[in-house]
Amino acid sequence: MQDQRHFQESQHFDEKTISALKKHVQGTLEGIGEDPSREGLLKTPERVSKAMLFLTQGYEQDAGAILRSALFEETYDEMIVVKDIEIYSMCEHHMVPFFGKAHVAYIPNKHIVGLSKIPRVVDVFARRLQVQERLTMQIRDALVETLQPQGVAVVIEATHLCMVMRGVQKQHSVTTTSSMSGPFKENTHTRAEFMRLISSPGS
Repeated sequence: MQDQRHFQESQHFDEKTISALKKHVQGTLEGIGEDPSREGLLKTPERVSKAMLFLTQGYEQDAGAILRSALFEETYDEMIVVKDIEIYSMCEHHMVPFFGKAHVAYIPNKHIVGLSKIPRVVDVFARRLQVQERLTMQIRDALVETLQPQGVAVVIEATHLCMVMRGVQKQHSVTTTSSMSGPFKENTHTRAEFMRLISSPGS
C-alpha cells in the first residue's frame, strides 16, 4: 500500500513544466521525420514528458533527509548488507536507460538506519541523469555523511542500453563499479567478506 501511494503521489506534475517539455518532445518527433499529429503520436509528447519527470524525480529528493527519518541508536557493530537492489537510471550521455542491481553494506558506529531507507537512497540518485561511476560514489557518500559509520561499501552491476542498442552493440556486457570506505577499503578480509555475501545466492 505504501509503495502504491508513493507511486500515485509521484504522478502529480507541474503543468507548466509538462507544457514546456511537450514542445521539446514534439520538436524531436518532427526532427526524426515523424508526424506528431497522427493518431498514435497525439498524446506522446505528454506521456514522454511525464515519464521523464518520473524517471528524474531524484533531483527533488534529499537522501540525507530520508536516512535521518529512520536513524536509531544501536550498539550493533557488525556488517549490514542490503543486496540485489534493483536500479533503473538514465545515461546522461545518450539519455537511454541502464539498469541492474546495487549491493550496499555498512558497518554501524552507534547508529543504524531502517533497512527500507537504503533502497530509497539508491533510487534518489538513480532517478537522475547519471553515469554509473558517479552513482556508485553518491550512494556511498550519502551513507557516510549521514550515518557516519565505520565504513560503507557499494557495488553496482548494470547493463547499459547505449552499449546494447547502439555503439558497440554488445548485448551481454555488464559494467561493475565499486566504491568503499573505512574497513571495506583498508581491510582485505572485510572486503572479501562483503564480496562473498553479495555473490552467494540466498545469503
